[in-house]
Amino acid sequence: MPVKTFRPLTPSTRYITIADFSDITKTKPEKSLVEIRKKTGGRNAYGRVTARGIGGGHKQKIRIVDFKRNKHGIDAVVEAIEYDPMRSARLALLNYIDGEKRYIIAPVGIVVGKKISCGPAAAPEIGNALPLKAIPVSTAIHNLELIPGKGGQMVRSAGGSATLMSRDEGYAQIRLPSGEIRKINEECYATIGQVGNTEHENVVLGKAGRSRHRGIRGITRGMARNPVDHPNGGGQGKSKGGGGWQQLMSPWGKVAKGGKTRAKYKQSNRFIVVRRNGLPVKTK
Repeated sequence: MPVKTFRPLTPSTRYITIADFSDITKTKPEKSLVEIRKKTGGRNAYGRVTARGIGGGHKQKIRIVDFKRNKHGIDAVVEAIEYDPMRSARLALLNYIDGEKRYIIAPVGIVVGKKISCGPAAAPEIGNALPLKAIPVSTAIHNLELIPGKGGQMVRSAGGSATLMSRDEGYAQIRLPSGEIRKINEECYATIGQVGNTEHENVVLGKAGRSRHRGIRGITRGMARNPVDHPNGGGQGKSKGGGGWQQLMSPWGKVAKGGKTRAKYKQSNRFIVVRRNGLPVKTK
């Protein structure tokens, strides 16, 4: 899917790029598979702002996507490729032979009219969902489960794909898009192929208004505030924090640059073979 560029007739169109949506075959979603998205404006149940930079934006409807792929042994036909405002990937509308319709994430190479199936006996072809123990080694996969039967949780954004490296003692070793190699139960399901809309990374918003359409509001830099409002505020000129040395932190005392956010010891560490930075995993 290519992206469109524009003549620089205005400052924003000099850099702006948008998707051409040539892969979309249906413009309106399936009514039985959508829900209204309630907007919070970043406020909790007491009406207090708990997440800054949220508000406004275009009205959106949530597409109910089938991440579990649990209709085993029942064939389906791809009826349409659709746009989803809630995610970077495209959706494929499946029409099963029993009359049920479901959305799945559309992989690269899927077209209208293609037959899709899922289950241990399904062929390892684009769009089919199989357990890891039935997928050939070195196959590109996405929509990957972490817990058998819970549904796909990883590798779901546009252009993403993981690789099945090997299998041993009931676990499969998966190389994730980040470079991390992780052990996952071979009973977990994954979908064959790479997530579609691979050109999404080339889309440039180009102007502040496109962020506002997405419900993202601008936030003042901490360095530009007063000391009473932010730890980095104050000072003469462009000082990094009150004119003196200090660790750059958020208003709530969290390190802002380079701080590690993952707990030092976690139960899931034992499933990580190689970290994305190539360093060894610390375990108790």
